Amino acid sequence: MESLNDTSWDVLISGTALPQSLLALALSRSSKKVLHIDCHDYYGGAEAALSLQEAESWIAQVNEALTLKAASRISQFSLASICKEPPNEDTEGSRLGFSRAYSISLAPHQIYTRSNLVPALVSSKCYRQLEFLAVGSWWIHDREEQIQAGQDGVGESGPKPKRTCLRKIPGSREDVFDDKSISLRSTRSLMKILKLATDPETYRTIVEEHGHRSFAEYLTSECKLDLKLQASLLALTLSWDPPSKTTVAYALPRLHRHLTSIGIFGPGFGAVIPKWGGLAEIAQVACRAGAVGGGVYVLKKGVESIEQSQGEPTSTETANPRLMTVRLDGGDTVKVRWMVGTPTTIPNSVEVTTAQRKAIVEIIHLTAIVSSPLTSLFPPPAEGSPPPAAVVVVMPSSSLQLPDGVDESDVLLIYLNVHSSDTGECPDGQCIIYTSTSLAHPSASDILASALKTLLSTIHTEGESEPEILWSMTYTQRHTIPSPSPSSTANSSSFSSTESSRDLHHGILYLNELGPSLALEDEVLKDVRALWERITVGDAEGEEGGSGFMQFVEREGMGGGEAGEEV
Repeated sequence: MESLNDTSWDVLISGTALPQSLLALALSRSSKKVLHIDCHDYYGGAEAALSLQEAESWIAQVNEALTLKAASRISQFSLASICKEPPNEDTEGSRLGFSRAYSISLAPHQIYTRSNLVPALVSSKCYRQLEFLAVGSWWIHDREEQIQAGQDGVGESGPKPKRTCLRKIPGSREDVFDDKSISLRSTRSLMKILKLATDPETYRTIVEEHGHRSFAEYLTSECKLDLKLQASLLALTLSWDPPSKTTVAYALPRLHRHLTSIGIFGPGFGAVIPKWGGLAEIAQVACRAGAVGGGVYVLKKGVESIEQSQGEPTSTETANPRLMTVRLDGGDTVKVRWMVGTPTTIPNSVEVTTAQRKAIVEIIHLTAIVSSPLTSLFPPPAEGSPPPAAVVVVMPSSSLQLPDGVDESDVLLIYLNVHSSDTGECPDGQCIIYTSTSLAHPSASDILASALKTLLSTIHTEGESEPEILWSMTYTQRHTIPSPSPSSTANSSSFSSTESSRDLHHGILYLNELGPSLALEDEVLKDVRALWERITVGDAEGEEGGSGFMQFVEREGMGGGEAGEEV
């Protein structure tokens, strides 16, 4: 196709982030004529995977967008910067590789094996173009009093200094009994919690009766669990909120998801990550399937403005909207019936109400390339389990030296997702650590840097070269949180699709971006399905080899991309 100008389409999808790409995949077997565009020169949107050179360009684009006073689109990112550490001359083999040897993920999310996305990737045949790797052990960082035998940590010179260590977070009955540091009383409490959290009926009853209470209060009063082990269970929920603000209604379903996912694909692990750049790889595979289905893809082309027909739609037009005129970057205009976008891909000229924008949660990220593979973090989580390519380290803010002005009365968790070179994100002999926090403080990035250095010093083995930070990138990401239903007592980091998939204006559909959770939430695919049903209402089932949402039969050329078209 030489030009888009004056062409007509059934559906225009703006942005190639994961939600939009999954919608394109779902529509690839329909009779709809789909135009899929992105204002960037890469696929993946906020879930993109970048080489070192692309990361530098991305940083420049983020900062440039913030300086434009009349920007036509909202920026999800801010305060972005890159730091290249000078190489240590005494450390051999610690230099950065070439730019394309890295695939820095903006969305290193893990996908639980019980995620609704997994069967959708299977039924749509996309799983054949993806490779998934196991997420191994979960670790928590502790600061403990150094105990001298028989002296309870007190000698002639007073209390012994604190030492730091990593403890494996128990995720199963076997883990609890293998951990000799857990007292008999705490073992009983943990076993009680694991039992109630894994039983579907029991945990739902607890959520109904105690959902409004804080998770920490419930663990203390009902389960008699000490504070040290409470932090471990809170970590498994991936909550951004402190214990006092993390509700039972939020924590228990996520603890259930974590525990019941273990063992589905193999012993010892319950989550996976896509190889070669996280969720960006799934987005690209979905876009290729959309192209095979006849979709047209155009990069470096965003939506500039939208002109809609006047007057109220008729009952017939509710299912088949009037054509609207959309002006694209560069001056091309197209006619479309449906337009799908997110807050960052819909022009500011399209009014979005306060109820639709919802609350804002900011997550501060620090991504670092480290000169060591940190192999001690990657033991097989269980006998017979596959070698893990990623692990999770959780660091309570109380284990760090926090700057003045930070409230230490309520502990926040800092998450460090460590990815090995097996992910394809870095060369052999190195690893990538994705560090993040929701701490709202001017020194948040410094706190993340302190957490990263604390981890490296904790696992450093005497006599070996100390791991070196070769390259790092910091940025802040803003997330819009849909408001929960009236009966919900969800956290600020929770995600609800109850009001997400709706008309902004007739024919313009709103699709939520990914929430701040470090695990892919089921609501993402639920949102996509709601829009797919809205757009395809009245279409014949089984059209073009499809028999339902993401239910595809075999066909020639799937995944090759030769039947699609890219401008």
